Amino acid sequence: MMKAFDYVVESIEGDYANLRQLGAESDELKLVARALLPDAIMEGTKLHYEYMEYSIVE
Repeated sequence: MMKAFDYVVESIEGDYANLRQLGAESDELKLVARALLPDAIMEGTKLHYEYMEYSIVE
């Protein structure tokens, strides 16, 4: 069974974005290539990750 996670885009640095997992005990950021994320992201965008795919949460 695949787990699902929710993230917020903390910052965008060139071809990468730093994501913070919502509800996690740690404030550690996850560095993700922008090619794996939806095109319309910006700082503050909320994302849902499930089945190896990110989608924007509105």
